Amino acid sequence: MSTNNLSKEAEARLRDFFNKTIDPKAMAKEIRQVNYLLALGVMREHKTLKHDVTSLEKSFYWLNQLAEILNPYLENE
Repeated sequence: MSTNNLSKEAEARLRDFFNKTIDPKAMAKEIRQVNYLLALGVMREHKTLKHDVTSLEKSFYWLNQLAEILNPYLENE
């Protein structure tokens, strides 16, 4: 796990993104939906997704971590 801090520029871009583009709770919902669809594709052995299963595993983890930061869901249940 990386312990790098975000640059002030990256923080500003994220703040701008969530203030002007999408609400953090909505973004968390979108992340969960795409993770669900990707997981279904992998479980059904979709030809395209099957080639990068290791990469997808990492992506699922980090996208879920981001979703939990934006809107804790799993921790509250």
